[in-house]
Amino acid sequence: MIFNSLEFLLFFLPLFLVIYGLTPERLRNVTLLSGSLIFYALGEPKYLLLLMISVLVNYLFGLHLDSRARKKDRNKKYRQKRNRKQKAVLAVALLFNAGVLAGFKCGILGERLPLGISFYTFQILSYLLDVYRGSQKKETSFLLLASYITMFPQLLSGPIVNYGEIRERLIKRTFQARGIQDGLKLFTMGLASKVLLADRIGLLWQEVQVTGFESISTPLAWIAAIAYSMKIYFDFYGYSLMASGLGRMLGFELPENFQNPYMASSVRDFYRRWHMTLGRWFTKYIYIPLGGNRHGEFRTVCNLLVVWALTSVWHGMTANFLIWGMLLWLGIVIERQLRALGADKFLEKVPGRVLGHLFVLAYIPITWICFEVTDMGQLQNYLGRMLHVIPGVTVHAGDWQKALTDYGSLLAAGAAGCTPLVQKLYRRLKDTWLGVVLLVALFWLCVWRVELEGHNPFKYLDF
Repeated sequence: MIFNSLEFLLFFLPLFLVIYGLTPERLRNVTLLSGSLIFYALGEPKYLLLLMISVLVNYLFGLHLDSRARKKDRNKKYRQKRNRKQKAVLAVALLFNAGVLAGFKCGILGERLPLGISFYTFQILSYLLDVYRGSQKKETSFLLLASYITMFPQLLSGPIVNYGEIRERLIKRTFQARGIQDGLKLFTMGLASKVLLADRIGLLWQEVQVTGFESISTPLAWIAAIAYSMKIYFDFYGYSLMASGLGRMLGFELPENFQNPYMASSVRDFYRRWHMTLGRWFTKYIYIPLGGNRHGEFRTVCNLLVVWALTSVWHGMTANFLIWGMLLWLGIVIERQLRALGADKFLEKVPGRVLGHLFVLAYIPITWICFEVTDMGQLQNYLGRMLHVIPGVTVHAGDWQKALTDYGSLLAAGAAGCTPLVQKLYRRLKDTWLGVVLLVALFWLCVWRVELEGHNPFKYLDF
């Protein structure tokens, strides 16, 4: 089951909200945990047991990782012994979680990834590492920890939430009509991003795939790459908005995951705005422990290389993901070197920011093609057509004009949606009668489109 299915929109969500609202406050986590497990089982019954085992095993790991207990030992001998024991527990916990994730990524443990495993594994790892470091108390309540890991609004595709961000709300939160209203508004914006933009713009990419990459003109290759860049953005951004809206309905505030990434003026800035909670995770648990930027430029570049290599593997084990990650690493490294040579003053001025923005708009679509096309021969063909270095076969010279005729209005709407304009308009209208009427109409328009065409899965469910 996914958020943009009729089963979720018209049956699961309304029924769950009624039961959740009727549940006494002290038992709401029981309802949340039960509903989340049912939600997961309706979408991935085969791997429900794996999710439950993972929750239980990591709850037990967490009970044996407590830096406060280490520090309280006055006897140096016992303190050292406890340190060794907890390091061993942490090592086993990391190997267990990373091993299960890697086993599925490599196809050893199954032909396909269990839904949400990349996301809930990273949440589990963040909890265990925080407890070991002492920045988070170990959780003795199995119900609280299980509710955190399995919470259905963010279980399948994030955002990746640190336990400290949500624990207080797990203990005590309000369930009010105002929260439901605000959450539904945000959810509707996410649903529209997915159904009316991502899925519709994505049709152009599908048409190009059917035509064959070797049979498209260079202009169409660029238009389709831009279309795919919008598709993946509105797909994942839409999911994140829907997750935040659902969280708000239930009394939670989930962290922001996107901040107008296509308005960035550098590759580095782009990935500070895109999938922000994943970037935060890699920064906190990989980049900074490696030394960050504290040990010179060469070490910093190596640390960035490790982060982007791991980011590539997190997304997939095929070569295209590694190419995607290395292109982004290379772009960031080049930007760093330009700044080191004194270009930072120019880049901070209006002409520099404009040039940087144009570079992002040209460079990022190329990286997205590497992200999407898994077959190396097909990837070579597509990039060759984009750069006009590989001759096409039976190319129709006017194919790009037809694409603009068919999809020009959608691409224009997508371009507007990539700016802060729509967000500003939403904030201004969402609490007015006009805004409410428009959002209600938008919701039922999305339901009609789903009923008419069926629902398309979110791209990040594959990861």
